[in-house]
Amino acid sequence: MQAPHRVVAVAYHGLCTFEFGVVVEVFALRRPEVKVPWYRFKACTLEAGPVRATGGVTVHAEAGLHALRRADTIVIPGWRNADEQPPDILLDALRRAHRRGARIVSICSGVFVLAAAGLLDGKRATTHWRDAAAFAARFPRVRVEPDVLYVDEGQVLTSAGSAAGLDLCLHIVRRDYGAEVANQVAKRLVVPPHRDGGQAQYVSGSVHADATRGFARLLEWAHANLQRELTVETLARRARMSDRTFARRFRAETGTTPHRWVTHQRLLAAQRRLESTDESIDEIAERVGMQTAATLRHHFRARFRTSPAAYRRRFTTLSTRRSAS
Repeated sequence: MQAPHRVVAVAYHGLCTFEFGVVVEVFALRRPEVKVPWYRFKACTLEAGPVRATGGVTVHAEAGLHALRRADTIVIPGWRNADEQPPDILLDALRRAHRRGARIVSICSGVFVLAAAGLLDGKRATTHWRDAAAFAARFPRVRVEPDVLYVDEGQVLTSAGSAAGLDLCLHIVRRDYGAEVANQVAKRLVVPPHRDGGQAQYVSGSVHADATRGFARLLEWAHANLQRELTVETLARRARMSDRTFARRFRAETGTTPHRWVTHQRLLAAQRRLESTDESIDEIAERVGMQTAATLRHHFRARFRTSPAAYRRRFTTLSTRRSAS
């Protein structure tokens, strides 16, 4: 029987309670409905004894930093002060964990800890848009991507602002267990299984509520008709806008372009079909609007760093195990 994946979150004086709560909600909550061996969660403290979290909350964790020695995934849920150098004892523990192959994750300002440990040198990373410029200036060897919700560099993953930590955690679930399980977790959380677009959509003022509802209806229609030709012209005509106005409003609403949004939705639909059907790659490509298997393979590898066939082999095994349990 496969050993449970061990997730350890680091608590500290000044703990960011929202970020910590996101990690607890996703990885610590029992989920009998998903029928897979769920994560084994533990919190550990940086300082000895209870730690004082933001909001007057005190956290009593069951372990100290020694818990990082056996963790499969380590999460740094924010950091109390972006200008404060993290203590060497934490940085050394993260470096050792990274060397032995543990997955290291940061939420929001927690990226400053990962960068201070040198784990992001030569890699892409993100953080809250307000901190992106300061982070880039302090860590010039890191390639900062300020307009994304999270960055997956394989062994090291970083998220943008606090709520983007939820997007990243769901992405990790999707990576470990597939789209079906991630969708079940998202449904219980009452959040979208995946938000496309970046942070730019949250920096400027929001658009009129009527326009927002109109776009929601349009996106629902597009999602239900992925097999159609969904060009900017097609979507703009349905929205009763000029192509240029539609493209501008679409980015303001979603933080991405129509083409990228449609491609992403098609890839998510392909994931679900790969997990739940025995359709051929050609059939799936046609059903999700990719037209050819070659096109689906190209976009699938670019987005998920694997092929549709390899993805199916991995998550068909998981589905088989779920059915047998």
